Amino acid sequence: MQIEPCTLLDDKTLDELINVWEKSVRSSHFFLTEKDIAFYKPLIRNQYLQAVRLFVIRDENQKINAFLGLSDEMIEMLFVDPIAQRKGLGSILIDFAYEKENIKFVDVNEDNKKALNFYLKKGYKIISRDAFDNQGKPFPILHLKKG
Repeated sequence: MQIEPCTLLDDKTLDELINVWEKSVRSSHFFLTEKDIAFYKPLIRNQYLQAVRLFVIRDENQKINAFLGLSDEMIEMLFVDPIAQRKGLGSILIDFAYEKENIKFVDVNEDNKKALNFYLKKGYKIISRDAFDNQGKPFPILHLKKG
């Protein structure tokens, strides 16, 4: 499995990324309603994906199975298609962010127990909490740091 930078954000690539995002969210963000997903989906597609350095892992057919979005200091997003979960893709991307990009911080929704447990097992520690997400919605955010 090879990590590739994703610099071309044409419609096809955006469609693939948002498809992975939505499937991953539906398999883990059980606290979100359909209305919430509909609210965040265009933000992810039209703003957030363009605001980060993206890295992808593709399958043998060149389909994106997982992606990672980094800012200068944080893992801003990590999503793995449910059909590719439990195969180590998330760990590969997290290790890449920490070891190759020197990224030590990540935020996670407090109610996303699957992701929280994943990060805690990878050596991250909770350093603070906000009661609302960046959009002012009542989805508590935990701030984590590794090292």
